[in-house]
Amino acid sequence: MMARRRAWWRPPAATVRRWRRRLLWGALAVALAPIPVILLLAVVQPPVTAVMVARAGSRLWNEERPVWPRHEPVGRRAIAPALRRAVLASEDDRFYLHHGLDLVEIEKALERRKAGGRLRGASTLTQQVAKNIFLWNGRSFVRKGMELYLVLWLELLLSKERILDLYLNLAEWGPNHFGAEAAAQYHYRKPAARLTRDEAARLAAILPAPRRWSPKGAIATRRAAVVLERMQFAPARPE
Repeated sequence: MMARRRAWWRPPAATVRRWRRRLLWGALAVALAPIPVILLLAVVQPPVTAVMVARAGSRLWNEERPVWPRHEPVGRRAIAPALRRAVLASEDDRFYLHHGLDLVEIEKALERRKAGGRLRGASTLTQQVAKNIFLWNGRSFVRKGMELYLVLWLELLLSKERILDLYLNLAEWGPNHFGAEAAAQYHYRKPAARLTRDEAARLAAILPAPRRWSPKGAIATRRAAVVLERMQFAPARPE
């Protein structure tokens, strides 16, 4: 009787090996799944992102209209160079020096926290692209681990300029507005290609809280002054 009971609770060794192989292949498939998508991002602007879907779901739940966000992807030439520089100056001035993670900024953030200050985020543009396209807002270790894995492939498979293109077309820039073109039309009633340096700096200044701050408000005015000063210098690049 005991022998029969053990046999019932313990599957045959061949079955165990078969399931192990299936789990291994399944894990490998999940790990490699982002690669073809990221390769496609080298030439195609994604029409929708995970963050946009989340925002649409929230607006639908709250009965806000329109539900779907405004998003108008455009090419690099349709975005003023001043906005590219302003975003780098505001969000990631070491963009061309790191490989997806800015260890210098992370160390500075930790030092500020040790000194009693508030722990400020040190996410790079690559990290924000990974989150916007594939993930969700949040601070869990699981989401952060997935983000770091995606950052690795983004930096490996895409050029820096392409990552910046993706960011400029996907960033949230106002209530229900995503991307530089939608932002320029919403805030300044003009195409992104015609943004001035001051307008570009103000748009970059509101990126930390685009649904609460206006580029014409007092917070944006203070932050834009710093961005304009930083814009005088070329972004740091490897020698």
